[in-house]
Amino acid sequence: MERFDYTSAGLISGLEVHQQLLTSHKLFCRCPAGLYTQTHDGEVLRHMRPTLSELGEYDGTALMEFKTKKEIVYLLNHLNVCTYEMDDTPPFLVNQEAIDIAMELCLTMNMDLIDEVHIARKQYLDGSIPTGFQRTAIVGLNGWLPFKGRRLTVTHVSVEEDSCREVSDRGHRIVWRTDRLGMPLTETVTGPDLRTPEEVRDAILLCGLVARNTRRVRTGIGASRQDINVSVRGGDRVEIKGVPRAGYAVKLVHNEAIRQVQLLALREELRRRGFTDPTHVRVHPHDVSDILADFDLSLYHLRVEDRGRAYAIRVEGVAGLAQWPTQPDNTFLDELSGRIRVIACLDQPPIVLSGAALPDFAGRHRVAERIRKRVRPGQQDDWFLVFGPEDDCRTAAEEIRLRFVDALRGVPKETRQALVGGYTTFERILPGPDRMYPDTDSPPTRITPERVAAIRARLKPAPWERLDRYAGWGVPEETAHWLLRRGGADIVDAAVERTGVSGRLAAIVVGQQAKALARKGIPVESLDIDRWVQAFDLLTAGRIPREGLAPVLTALARDPGLDAEGAARAADVGLLPRGEWMARIHDLGWEAYRPGHTDSPDKRLRFLAGQAMHALRGKAPAREVLEVLQQKVAQEVSR
Repeated sequence: MERFDYTSAGLISGLEVHQQLLTSHKLFCRCPAGLYTQTHDGEVLRHMRPTLSELGEYDGTALMEFKTKKEIVYLLNHLNVCTYEMDDTPPFLVNQEAIDIAMELCLTMNMDLIDEVHIARKQYLDGSIPTGFQRTAIVGLNGWLPFKGRRLTVTHVSVEEDSCREVSDRGHRIVWRTDRLGMPLTETVTGPDLRTPEEVRDAILLCGLVARNTRRVRTGIGASRQDINVSVRGGDRVEIKGVPRAGYAVKLVHNEAIRQVQLLALREELRRRGFTDPTHVRVHPHDVSDILADFDLSLYHLRVEDRGRAYAIRVEGVAGLAQWPTQPDNTFLDELSGRIRVIACLDQPPIVLSGAALPDFAGRHRVAERIRKRVRPGQQDDWFLVFGPEDDCRTAAEEIRLRFVDALRGVPKETRQALVGGYTTFERILPGPDRMYPDTDSPPTRITPERVAAIRARLKPAPWERLDRYAGWGVPEETAHWLLRRGGADIVDAAVERTGVSGRLAAIVVGQQAKALARKGIPVESLDIDRWVQAFDLLTAGRIPREGLAPVLTALARDPGLDAEGAARAADVGLLPRGEWMARIHDLGWEAYRPGHTDSPDKRLRFLAGQAMHALRGKAPAREVLEVLQQKVAQEVSR
């Protein structure tokens, strides 16, 4: 990535981490949670429209979504959807299991719990929720996480229902699958305390560890999604939506910081050109379909007759600004393209072409010259081409005007979609507070001191406490993080507490050896904590060597009916008395290495160790066997 001084730019960033909760049913109905389907039994068609807030105002995002004139289709499967999701019946009482899990997260993050959980409605008109709003409730406030020697502020944690999964979005028609709709999730919101892209990545990983440490959250693709809020000095908050992996955050935040600095520089250029008021941005759309009707646009993979109409839109005084750099390898023309794609629904490339960047456009056909004669651009003007239905072309002209108006403010408040390669594109105007209002269908949930005490009593050690303890045991950092992410930490802690096994040994067995067994297809993930403890009990009681753990675990995983002793017998492992395995060492083939043999002592030792491993695997402590072999090789050599 190109060099960039984040401190000089005044970069600040914060997170909104969404985590699906591991509950049996959804948040406001009794449909199963986590049951994904690829087929549907029926479809529902909806059109959304904005409503006034409690203060008699419209939310800007809702008005923007209304301009798209979307036809919204929901694909329903009776296995995971009921009439609640379609807004045909009121909600059930909120899922108390989800509230409990959210409370666990809050207590781990040192938060103040709400005395009463009140459900609110958060308006969404993009079609992702059929009701047009998401039910959400704050559970905790004013928390913090230890982060790089300081505290990362956690402003609040909410519990809310998940949205639909998008199937397709083309033109004015968007299709959603409703299997994920209504699943409980938490939203953890941090303060704007992060100063570099790498800090953003590490904070995402930390929030993920906190969630997974509870062992009550879902894992896998889509189970955890992050929104990243980014701003630079002089700019405004921009939300990067739906970042699926922590590693992607580094380049996304880096590129967004560059974009905002470039947009602030563009604002200064517009001011230098005399643009100080929105009325100074003037656009003039012209229908040029007749000029382009017979022209071959195959270079751009389109035919005008397939799109409907062609419009050339002149913008006064902005010559060359479409080529103004924004993100690396992107220009302000991409900013225009994003707005037109989302709001005018002209989503087939090329979405918009800049006339100034196409001096040879149409070549010998002199089409560019004919368009210029109709548009009549001045020396300081630029013009843009869009293709589509007439109404959409006129909407595109208005969005070009509005995007240049936003450029007068520098950085517009936007939600932007994360793209492959670390780039972003426009998704919607950033929602404001006017979209929130109380939900009168849901009664409040009182959080009693007794309920808090019960949850605090079963709270697991915080992930940073476990990591410090594992580091003290000498556990490799990568293994320690894997244990917390995958649930092995509970096994290690129980084994150490109940059997006295070395913490480092338990962590290596669970975090490395068991992982290797799983790669071989052995279902070690099916073993519960009690069966793991049984296996470690055999080790600490001196009944199996360390090398016998893997065969015992394999037998336990393959046969749920076995206990650890039965697994040891089935795997034929169990320590022999020292005299017995010492006797077997004498039969390992010493005659192959008589005194005077030319092979080196190290080669003799490796040969004999291999013989011993084959004969005594699981029957004798490997370290002691090796010591005996070393002594005998040394004696043979000295003769």
